[in-house]
Amino acid sequence: MDFQVVVLAGGNSKSLTPLVSKDVPKPLLPVANHPVLYYVLHQLEESNLKDLIVVVEGEDAGLLVGAWISGTFVDRLHVEIAAVPEDIGTAGALRAISHYLTAKDILIVSGDLVSDVSLGAVAATHRRHDAVVTATLCCVPICGSSESGSSGGKDKTKKPGRYNIIGLDPRKQFLLHIATGAEIEKDTRLQEHLLHAVGQMEIRSDLMDAHMYAFKRSVLQEVLDRKDTFQSLKQDVVPYLVRSQLKSEAVLSGIPQAEEDGNEKVSFPNNQVMVSQILANASTPSFHELYSMDPDGSAQTRKTHKCCAYIASSSSYCVRLNSIQAFMDINRDVTGEADHLLSDTVIGPSPKLGTKTTVGPHCMLGEGSEMGDKCQVKRSVIGRHCRIGSHVKVVNSVVMNHVTIGDGCIIQGSVVCSNVQLQERVVLKDCQVGAGFVVTAGSEYKGESLARKEK
Repeated sequence: MDFQVVVLAGGNSKSLTPLVSKDVPKPLLPVANHPVLYYVLHQLEESNLKDLIVVVEGEDAGLLVGAWISGTFVDRLHVEIAAVPEDIGTAGALRAISHYLTAKDILIVSGDLVSDVSLGAVAATHRRHDAVVTATLCCVPICGSSESGSSGGKDKTKKPGRYNIIGLDPRKQFLLHIATGAEIEKDTRLQEHLLHAVGQMEIRSDLMDAHMYAFKRSVLQEVLDRKDTFQSLKQDVVPYLVRSQLKSEAVLSGIPQAEEDGNEKVSFPNNQVMVSQILANASTPSFHELYSMDPDGSAQTRKTHKCCAYIASSSSYCVRLNSIQAFMDINRDVTGEADHLLSDTVIGPSPKLGTKTTVGPHCMLGEGSEMGDKCQVKRSVIGRHCRIGSHVKVVNSVVMNHVTIGDGCIIQGSVVCSNVQLQERVVLKDCQVGAGFVVTAGSEYKGESLARKEK
């Protein structure tokens, strides 16, 4: 289909401390004993999209991710690793690799996305409408109630107002308005005007950006070049293109416009009239065809651009690993209701279990791990080559690789990173233990983050 695929895999993330480290960058964080990046790459392979650019923040992280991809997808994918500076944002990352982009259309997907939404269907929708951008939207109950990607725990109440407000045409094909996060609070008056003027335009607050986009390359590169302060695809580039789409309609309708300021926020004289007139046009099925011909009807000249929406099925699974709670949720889901995303069995081929040890449903035990007598594992993931003593209880937790757990430990709602040693009778509740940390015998922690100091 002449699409180039870019996977924005990231690197170290402060929101995932102490799970991420120099040795385990974000793309390699394990979800059900596979690095999170595996899910996107496997999905692309299944969609026969095998020529990829994987963008990683930082040279060291790029080397680690490249080595893992080479070992896991050898002869299956053609991957070029592009290392970019940290903290430049998604738009900044694309700007840094723009010389790699040569195809007519670019498919961009976040490397922390665990999803079963068809990438091929998104690309086909984009090409069918000849859009400048096609944004994939998922239902909020599936994706989580906030931008954290969380479906429970502390994150659920951190930022209660961070919803998307999205305007769609009657056929739900075109993206006519989008506002996210803090912008919604700032633009309250505009939102009231929209609600008064919608006509047949459909305003939705139950959809979220899946961070999966198709762009027309020439337009994307023009925006990145002209708007060198843009850092985010979601917060800067896509809203700008949507606003430009409406503004082009406004110009052709003879409605005056004010200049944008440096923050790309548009202010209009007589805002109520302008929005009403735009939406009167936008609500018609032929929104993008109204001005596709010259006034004399002699030539077809495109004078507007199309911003499309691909709305995933309400049964789709679509969650980003962008917080510790999301990490816990995805591990639980992929070994439970979303186990179709896994290509292997729930229990590995060779874990050894002691007598009277029970492993409940929706669990995963990594190969080479051993558990002593009278242990209980419920709704948890145990990594590879772990050594777990007797009378140990692990509930709603993730234990990574090469972890040693002494007799009588209780681990609940926690993440234990690789090469950790828990001595006898340790109790952890809602904790995160960074890689290589040693927890002394008899210690009890609740809601703590335990990690070695970086040298």
